[in-house]
Amino acid sequence: MTAQQPSAPARHESGPSGCSGAGLHHVTERHPDRFTVVGNHLAQHHELSLTAIGLAVHIQSLPAGSRIGVKALAQRFPEGEMRIAAALRELETHGYLARTKERLPSGRIVTRTISYNIPQAYARSQAYVRPQAPAQPVPPPDREPAPAPPPAPAPPPAPAAPSDPTATTLLTGLRTHDPRLLLAERDVHRLAPAVTTWLERGVPPTVVRHALTTDLPQDPLRRPAALLAHRLTELMPPPLHEGPEPRKATARPLPLQNCDGCERAFRGERPGRCRDCRPGRAAA
Repeated sequence: MTAQQPSAPARHESGPSGCSGAGLHHVTERHPDRFTVVGNHLAQHHELSLTAIGLAVHIQSLPAGSRIGVKALAQRFPEGEMRIAAALRELETHGYLARTKERLPSGRIVTRTISYNIPQAYARSQAYVRPQAPAQPVPPPDREPAPAPPPAPAPPPAPAAPSDPTATTLLTGLRTHDPRLLLAERDVHRLAPAVTTWLERGVPPTVVRHALTTDLPQDPLRRPAALLAHRLTELMPPPLHEGPEPRKATARPLPLQNCDGCERAFRGERPGRCRDCRPGRAAA
């Protein structure tokens, strides 16, 4: 029931037996309880349909927390779901109703409905709402959300380049010189490229092994791989520079001498006779 508040001055009220003349007559009694006050702006709205006006009065009379979805209202009234849905849209358009989608902490999506008995109250509430980021699109209630596409498979890691067998053998055998130099397999493959660089620079494996195993500290080696990495880096020899071979020193020719016998010139370390004038050759 609604409390009548006519905009025109009220006339003398007459009972049903005392009605005279055509037109509407009211029999108004005071409601002591269970009543709802509805404004004439709703009851006499010129743009709302009768279904929308009646639905608005019904909604304003319900307690908070009542279910007023389309299906719930269609079970209560003879109007079908299409007419009820259209009436709800009318009330939203004219500011008597506001419906929003909200996601509960459990992930469930529910509809929150706010009923305004005065449309200006709805307008004021919208004026003071801070702008928010656009909500994520909500799938229709009768459809299941599309499953997220599976993540793209990670590209297979590139196979590591095989280590130099000579370098790995050298590093693995260090434990025979000192048990403290026992290395894990991953440390062997990590240090092998540095050993290969030593070998490529002309250092024999025995010299590399000597550089890694001599003058080790007496204290227990907690991190032998770190010690070997430090030595391979800090003691690495420079690369051999290939250049032209040095010129061999050529023997200087013997000085020229004058033969004392025939006075011919010959080369010799000291003055004297030439080969033909020597005593042994002359006797021959």
